[in-house]
Amino acid sequence: MCGIAGFVGAGNADDLKRMTDALVHRGPNDEGYFADQHLPVFLANRRLAVTDIPGGHQPMWDAQGDVCVVFNGEIYNHRALRRRLEDAGAKFQSDHADTEVLIHGYKIWGEDLWRELNGMFAVALYDRHRKKLVLARDRFGEKPLFYGVQGATVAFSSELTSLRRHPSFRTSPLSSHALRKYFAHGFFPAPHTPYEDIYKLPAGHTLTIDATTGSFATREYFRFGIVPDAKPPGRPDDWAAEVGHLLGNSVRARLESDVPVGIFLSGGVDSSAVLSFAADVRPPSSLKTFSIGFRETSFDESPYAEEMALAIGSTHYVEICDLDAARSELPAILGNMDEPIGDGSLLPTSLLAQFARKHVTVALTGDGGDELFAGYDPFRVLKSAALYEKLVPKPVHAAVRMMAGWLPLSDANMSFDFVARRGLAGLKQPQCLWNPLWLAPLQPDEIRDLFATPVTTEELYSEVIAAWDQCASPHLVDRVLEFYTRFYLADQLLVKADRATMAASLEARAPFLDYELADYAARLPWQVKLHGRTTKWLLKRALRDRLPRDLLKRRKKGFGIPMGRWLRSMDPPPPVPGFDDALLRARWSEHASGHGDHRLALWSWLALAHSVNGSPR
Repeated sequence: MCGIAGFVGAGNADDLKRMTDALVHRGPNDEGYFADQHLPVFLANRRLAVTDIPGGHQPMWDAQGDVCVVFNGEIYNHRALRRRLEDAGAKFQSDHADTEVLIHGYKIWGEDLWRELNGMFAVALYDRHRKKLVLARDRFGEKPLFYGVQGATVAFSSELTSLRRHPSFRTSPLSSHALRKYFAHGFFPAPHTPYEDIYKLPAGHTLTIDATTGSFATREYFRFGIVPDAKPPGRPDDWAAEVGHLLGNSVRARLESDVPVGIFLSGGVDSSAVLSFAADVRPPSSLKTFSIGFRETSFDESPYAEEMALAIGSTHYVEICDLDAARSELPAILGNMDEPIGDGSLLPTSLLAQFARKHVTVALTGDGGDELFAGYDPFRVLKSAALYEKLVPKPVHAAVRMMAGWLPLSDANMSFDFVARRGLAGLKQPQCLWNPLWLAPLQPDEIRDLFATPVTTEELYSEVIAAWDQCASPHLVDRVLEFYTRFYLADQLLVKADRATMAASLEARAPFLDYELADYAARLPWQVKLHGRTTKWLLKRALRDRLPRDLLKRRKKGFGIPMGRWLRSMDPPPPVPGFDDALLRARWSEHASGHGDHRLALWSWLALAHSVNGSPR
């Protein structure tokens, strides 16, 4: 696990060093630099040593000095790939560094390399012979990679703060277009970032830069998609057994490390499954599990985590926090977020990462299970929502939403009034917009007023609409599965996980995002993921002999904070360039007085303000 940075074009070694210094938290153990003597190509790496500690220094070259790589991430199938490459004639210099697999894989397979990798990665690979630099990002976007373009200069980095230390991008203005999308989603959908001329390389994409001219081109090598006509052979019990087999293999691969490994344990289905399969590989008592608890009971899952740890026999660590006291951590956490997201669970995730890092360097998570197997509450209401859309005349929708607005406000985690208002807000739009509008900090008409410019749903949600149209399945559940996996997972959940863990110099690994497991899940019919009103039905079936029965039946709780209550006692953030915040200040006053619930919009504003106004690392 590392941070990488570099550029082609204008700049010098001092600029590269400034960029790399902003990534120390991502790689506290080692650093390395390269500058081509003939072309303006600069590469750098900050390393968190996890695999082959003495042999993994970067930048790493082949023996001939033709190919150089800097790399952030882990390649879990690197041993199998190494054997194949050795059979094809490759001569490895390291003992078991996964980084070297990238070099020989590129030399033998070319750009087919990326499809061979089972892992999480952001890679910059310099082909000195062909005078080109290739950037690549993993299938689901677990590892971040940003790039900026100014004339013939193309710079890249693992973080925006680092990239903006390059002189060509130090004063990049905020992008009004991207900010509108941020308030429509609560995150920046790729390739958008808060800044003009700076982009996020989408998951499953490469960017190839000509080192002589600075010209570049992006290419998609992978896109997650439901495959409705490729149902695996067998019946549901056979499918459940294969899901268990693939998840077990994935956990085993992600336990490989030359440094201590732990597991984030919430007590929910996904993290408990990871722990259960880990106990097949290592003695249970040697497994270290971590959870954060809160004194506020509606937000506290720690008893469930402790129950699961006791059932498996892991060595469990739990830290009980006072959420109101933890609020003092917010300015630093939001200021270091780099790419803001409107997700309040960033705070407990950050606290958990800081706590776990005292004991381990790597932590396995349950990320991805909800997206692949239909685990979110909105899946439960899709059938009811479709029936509502069909039976309730459009003119009546506004009246129903108005009545929902009369419900008493509650600060409890996922309270009924909050869920009802969010749900009804989306049903006035086509089905492709239901889920993004359910998650939206602001509705389209509010975004129009905030930016004092005409906006359309087609502009705000263009990426979602395109993905909806691209889905090979016509069914609502399958299309919603693609939305959560391609957008919500990639551009919000994995952003949160990466920034929270790497700020603590902790590597997070997500076994559910193993590409063999994900490919298999994409072929399964939606009816075994959402079975009646039972979410993750097939996954739970795969785990029925492993996990306690009451855990499998327990409703998903989520990792929340009392966002609504906190905002009522906080001051509005300082202005953000690019829009008139009068509308948001009015919403803040209404929220503070208890006459409205605008928690998502206000939190998104707060996160944005701290991120763009915060002091760079």
